[in-house]
Amino acid sequence: MSFDDVLQRGEDELLSTRPRHSLSWILASQFTASTVTAFSKLILTAFYNVELKGLNHLDNAFQYAKDNNRAILTIANHMSTCDDPMLFACLPWRYFFNYDDIRWGLAASNVCFTNKISSAFFSLGRILPCERFGKGPFQPSIDACIRLLSPDNSLNLQKFTLPPPILRNKPSWVHIFPEGFVCQLKSPHENSMRYFRWGTARLVLEPTIAPVVVPIFADGFEKIRPEEIDMKTDYLTPSNIGSTITVNIGKAIDDNVIKSFRDEWKNLCNKYPNKDNNDDLSDELKFGSEARDLRSRVCDYLREQVAQLRLQNGFREEDPRFKDVNFWKRYTLSRGNSDPDIQFVGLNWAIKEYQRHVKLYNDKGEVIGEGKSERPSNL
Repeated sequence: MSFDDVLQRGEDELLSTRPRHSLSWILASQFTASTVTAFSKLILTAFYNVELKGLNHLDNAFQYAKDNNRAILTIANHMSTCDDPMLFACLPWRYFFNYDDIRWGLAASNVCFTNKISSAFFSLGRILPCERFGKGPFQPSIDACIRLLSPDNSLNLQKFTLPPPILRNKPSWVHIFPEGFVCQLKSPHENSMRYFRWGTARLVLEPTIAPVVVPIFADGFEKIRPEEIDMKTDYLTPSNIGSTITVNIGKAIDDNVIKSFRDEWKNLCNKYPNKDNNDDLSDELKFGSEARDLRSRVCDYLREQVAQLRLQNGFREEDPRFKDVNFWKRYTLSRGNSDPDIQFVGLNWAIKEYQRHVKLYNDKGEVIGEGKSERPSNL
């Protein structure tokens, strides 16, 4: 079940902030995406061996979505800062010929949107800024993705004026890395994942029509850009030349499973309406125990689908601790001291003091300042 005010916030607070409805923007955006993809393909072809598995699953998902007026949501593990765009550079060029087929994505605002130049570049690359460390799952970037995943002809035309702030001929493709942070762990836990963050569940539950959800697991990008490199001297130098990059695309998640979750969500929406505004989420739907439990179960299920692809790539079973949200909270709060047998390559980026340009929020979600970075000078 969708809420008009959520969709409208997605338009007003993010999608309308750039001239995405203009032809000049579209041309510049497609040029940016194609150029970055071409450069990434060049790096992969020249220095690495790429194994792409399950492309037919993505092809089938795109055709099914097109035939049924539905958007595409892909979810993948996050191993490296080069996951995007390298992951998409592994796909055939036909995924970039049509502007509507180019994926939308999220990136940390404190990393990719720190000045006008980088903000314009990533915006042209169809990336939206996501606030971390306190903003939570109810923020403009998630609302914007929900709007992107909602077909234009499924909107309440009494509430929305068409055309929308983005020009498109069909529902969009949104890709996210649900862990929210790069996760590179040392052996024997290599290529394991963090828990999936709750904003992921919103993208399944809240679009006007259920998206077609496709899981992906990739490994090898952590070899291209290992976290222990010196960011000042080695960032642009390819590492571990000759390594194999494996991208495993799974089958689209069963519609019946997605429908079951969305039916639960609809029941909660009917049970806990916003009495002051029927077009928006109530506090119970945001913060209530039943809604939180549902989001948690959706994320657990999606994570398990990606984890199964990880096993197909030849990795051993994950440590069961990694599935537990409370483990990661405890581990991050203690800066790894709670479980010293688990060590990161580089830093655990979920520790906000290690990052620059991090905004600090009060209890009302208002910005009250900027955090101080304590990370080593070479990172």
